[in-house]
Amino acid sequence: MAFVVLDTLGVKCPQPVLKIAVKAPSMKPGDILEVIGNCPTFERDIRAWCQRLGKVILSVKEDGENAKKIQIQF
Repeated sequence: MAFVVLDTLGVKCPQPVLKIAVKAPSMKPGDILEVIGNCPTFERDIRAWCQRLGKVILSVKEDGENAKKIQIQF
């Protein structure tokens, strides 16, 4: 099982979700992708992507003043 961090700080939506979509094919079942971002719709967009593709959100944590860390299990 791999743990991968994807930093999307300063990137406006929908770019964080597009970056996740590019990374997804290299992720194996059980791998965890931690995405860090600060776009206003970051969490909502990632939740929608995960629901659409059947991925599990393990945690959502505040990371600083405006940023969040979201862990997705593949």
